[in-house]
Amino acid sequence: MSRILEEAAQLSRAGQPFVLATVVWRRAPSSGRLGSKAIVFPDGSFHGWVGGACSLPTLLHQAREALSDGQPRLVLVSSDHEHTTAQEGVVHVPMTCASEGTVEIYLEPQTPLPHVLVVGSSPLVTTLAQLALDIGWTSTTFDGDPALGVSPESVDSRTAVVVATQGHDDENAVRAALATRAGYVGLVASRKRAESVAAALLATGVDQLELDRLRSPAGLDLGSIEHEHIAVAVLAELVALHASGGLRAEVLLTPAPVTAVDPICGMTVDVATARFTSESNGEAVYFCSAGCQRAFQSSTSV
Repeated sequence: MSRILEEAAQLSRAGQPFVLATVVWRRAPSSGRLGSKAIVFPDGSFHGWVGGACSLPTLLHQAREALSDGQPRLVLVSSDHEHTTAQEGVVHVPMTCASEGTVEIYLEPQTPLPHVLVVGSSPLVTTLAQLALDIGWTSTTFDGDPALGVSPESVDSRTAVVVATQGHDDENAVRAALATRAGYVGLVASRKRAESVAAALLATGVDQLELDRLRSPAGLDLGSIEHEHIAVAVLAELVALHASGGLRAEVLLTPAPVTAVDPICGMTVDVATARFTSESNGEAVYFCSAGCQRAFQSSTSV
């Protein structure tokens, strides 16, 4: 296993968000090599190598987009006009700098998977927690004071809280869950019991907007079924929610860097780290290289 893949595995185990970038195709003189890999972090820093200065700004920008929407993408960086035709699933970025190479980079955003917290003690609780593990998610169960198991510190936007207390302290469990940033709050109960819980919470001051977050009865409506089957119905609902963009970790991206366009080659330049600058008509001009800076100065001195 390569060093980059080893680092990616460690980051995944630690629940850290990142983007794994892999060169899947290239044409010389691109400096990226087939199979070259890099890891891009939410703060814009990176480890590894997938190409030179012309493709790096594109890589970092598209990696931010991938972390933001959670969607993988194939990025084509090319100066060849034959590649300008739109292709489904491909982000084409024209390369306007002097390099004539072409590179395709596959970006895989890696964010923490959903976590299912099941409150209660029953066959449904055990089954649902195990099913979540079976599909690669994480899960925990809690049978006790809901305020201790469902706390703001332990629950975030990727967490699904499923209250399955079977009438034992349902109201407190739901209240505690709604007080968190959970991406899903569900109550396993009959429709009549669910209405009773909602009415009791309203009477004790829980806001209607908060109650609107509560999914009850939790899970797909399959009628009267066994507890273990209810667990399957609940998980199906959670999978559908995740597929539509829910139960995602909140990735804190640093502000996008201020950039400028090199007037000679058209390359995007990071203003904060630009090494080559000039002034024209009282405004700063930024360049990717000394060659572009000299060409600009020569053209303006004529």
